[in-house]
Amino acid sequence: MLLVVLEHERGELTEAAREALTFGRSLADKMDEGIEAALIGSDAEPCVNQAGEFGAEVVHTCTHELLSDYGPDAYGAVIAEMVAELEPAAVLACGSERGNEIMAQAAARLDAPFVANCVDITPGYPWSMTRVQWGGSLLEDSILDADVALFTCGLHAVAAQPDDGADASVEEFDAEFDESHCVTMVKDRTVQEAGVTLPTARVVCGGGRGVGSADGFAKLEELADLLNGRVGCSRAVTNLGWRPHSDQVGQTGTRIAPEIYIASGVSGAIQHWVGAMASKHILAINTDREANMVVKADWAVIADLHQVIPAITAEVQRRKG
Repeated sequence: MLLVVLEHERGELTEAAREALTFGRSLADKMDEGIEAALIGSDAEPCVNQAGEFGAEVVHTCTHELLSDYGPDAYGAVIAEMVAELEPAAVLACGSERGNEIMAQAAARLDAPFVANCVDITPGYPWSMTRVQWGGSLLEDSILDADVALFTCGLHAVAAQPDDGADASVEEFDAEFDESHCVTMVKDRTVQEAGVTLPTARVVCGGGRGVGSADGFAKLEELADLLNGRVGCSRAVTNLGWRPHSDQVGQTGTRIAPEIYIASGVSGAIQHWVGAMASKHILAINTDREANMVVKADWAVIADLHQVIPAITAEVQRRKG
């Protein structure tokens, strides 16, 4: 059996959880095993039906008065107990910050090896897998020989796709843990911004050094607003103080996966490419036809972005009436 660990927020599965189930279905087929899911927390119950929609056959729910919110120690302890009792052949989560944290906690408690950020897994004894390293700039082939295989799949390694399976059955899991497992726990939340965010935007209008100045981003802001998107930038831009770090796309910034990334004046250094490579489509606007972003883009416009962006904006406005 493959056990998939699911992340959730306020009664909704996260996109990372949906990706884990999508990746898990393919892995379970290779294993010729069923796929089951772990949902932890007092507010997880509404996610059961969603888990079924994405292929989970059985959902193991764990609720407890101490599980009022997310805590890596507690979640890792629950997963370790589930492994001991349910005896899955493998456990999988998505390689988000939270998913990797939970699996690392579980692995430490089980004294077992853990392989993070896989993009391909072949079951067997030993298991073989390919995973991303160095922020996505390197693919590493590895083997794993363990009583239970613990993995995370790379964030955005697959696009989340629902399944046509039947509704999932529910089994309550009674974990044994106490306040010592709640050393780190989310106690309160503050909403910092509403609406579309950079990681979830379907359209991202990115700018690099070629934008020329902080004021130059006004054109990108206008286009992003028209397309209900967000503005992103390269590290060079944040280093120059033109945009805040929260807008940075890249290995040390935000990883995005929009339907389209419009990269204007962005050279496409490897660190930036790591953050943008999960984009479904990329349009590069640059005067340098040899720029890395131009070479890797689906479409490219070799021209001055200060002429192209206003032209795109005007056409979008015209079509919107």
